[in-house]
Amino acid sequence: MPTETKTNLRQLASDVLARALRAGATDAEAVVAEGDEFSARVRLGQVETLKESGSRAVGLRVFLGQRTASTSSSDLSPESIDRLVDGALTLAKITSVDPFAGLPEASEFGQLEGDLKLYFDDVNQLPPAERIEIARRAEAAAMAFDTRIQNSGGADFDTGTSHKILTNSRGFTGEYRRSYCGFSVAPIAIDANGGMQRNYWYSSSRTAAKLESPEEIGQEAARRTLRRLGARRVPTQKAPVVFSPEIARSIIGNIFEAANGDAIYRHATFFADMLGKQVAGENITVIDDGTMMLDGIGGFGTSPFDGEGLPTRRNVLVEKGVLKTYVNNTYTARKLNMRSTGNASRGLAGNPGIGSHNFYLEPGTKTPEQIIGGIKNGLYVTETMGFGVNLVTGDYSQGAAGLWIENGELAYPVEEITIAGNLKDMYRNIVAIGNDLVFRSSAAAPTIRVEGMTIAGS
Repeated sequence: MPTETKTNLRQLASDVLARALRAGATDAEAVVAEGDEFSARVRLGQVETLKESGSRAVGLRVFLGQRTASTSSSDLSPESIDRLVDGALTLAKITSVDPFAGLPEASEFGQLEGDLKLYFDDVNQLPPAERIEIARRAEAAAMAFDTRIQNSGGADFDTGTSHKILTNSRGFTGEYRRSYCGFSVAPIAIDANGGMQRNYWYSSSRTAAKLESPEEIGQEAARRTLRRLGARRVPTQKAPVVFSPEIARSIIGNIFEAANGDAIYRHATFFADMLGKQVAGENITVIDDGTMMLDGIGGFGTSPFDGEGLPTRRNVLVEKGVLKTYVNNTYTARKLNMRSTGNASRGLAGNPGIGSHNFYLEPGTKTPEQIIGGIKNGLYVTETMGFGVNLVTGDYSQGAAGLWIENGELAYPVEEITIAGNLKDMYRNIVAIGNDLVFRSSAAAPTIRVEGMTIAGS
């Protein structure tokens, strides 16, 4: 990135901050974000859509004592910046006083030092023709894999880079850049009776150098699609359920939502008043780590500081089944009489929320084959549908599809079923954890086996 642009953005952030303070704000925080995105979609070898976009915007949060308001704008002209500042202060004057509002204490600010390897320029240097060719190759590999694959939902190639600067009136200024690239393919297979199934697979990284081969991704997408052909329903029963890593990730992700400080103080979660108590089996350790490096590259959720300028850190949420901490930003920490865990997340406008960094379940020692091998009759879940989680009660119920397990083998595909249980029981009944933890996004989990769930079918 040209030094001039870099300086401009930093200058813009400090100018906006200075104007807000001159206009009467007792405290203020400015964030400037710049980004570029590219997206290509190919279907049956032809380019269907091609998008390229760039954006620059500024957000401002002001405080008048314990009144607060925020505004944002993608128009960076001096007149627009004046309106941004005026608008924020006008709004702050009419909002109510909130005793918990305010920036963090000056002593809490900070950031991780050194290069976290979050940005790679090769993402932008890859010519558009090459990006499209990768999507084409992935799709072609899927189509050539088996004669039953006769159609395609398409293949995508995406890149994105972002540059963020955060500065506030208590002396903190920080910035970082991130890059991303990835591609996916979704083949469609048809069985002898004309029944259609589709599935997909993908590869993603911060650097183009670490993307997997388009041929391997295409073939894996084809395998995942073909194994769904001829899916049927199974009778309603209670049986062990094995969740594939993609689905285990969302089951474990509910732990972050349940431990969210905002949900805690509103008593909108079954983790309320559970700090220091057993909430899962002793084999369960769940971590959120904003400092993580994987193979010498910053994780998808790694950053030097959080949305308020506090250094990111490694938080153990659940250790050997015991709930160790709630996840907080400064506001929820004050409400709960705790400390922020460095989990503030924010866009350009609004107050900071609470977000995860690199969130995962620690892996176990068994291979997925060993976990499946120990089951006489059960379900291997590869897809869930709908939003069937109640965080207040823990009730869990989702539409599902996957493969039926018979005598330790994946026997045949199943669909149009519902799996149900309660997260409070499910977390205690995870009897096996796989050794297959792989980060394809900022959240990850290995294969898990949960006992005693209800499978509703025919």
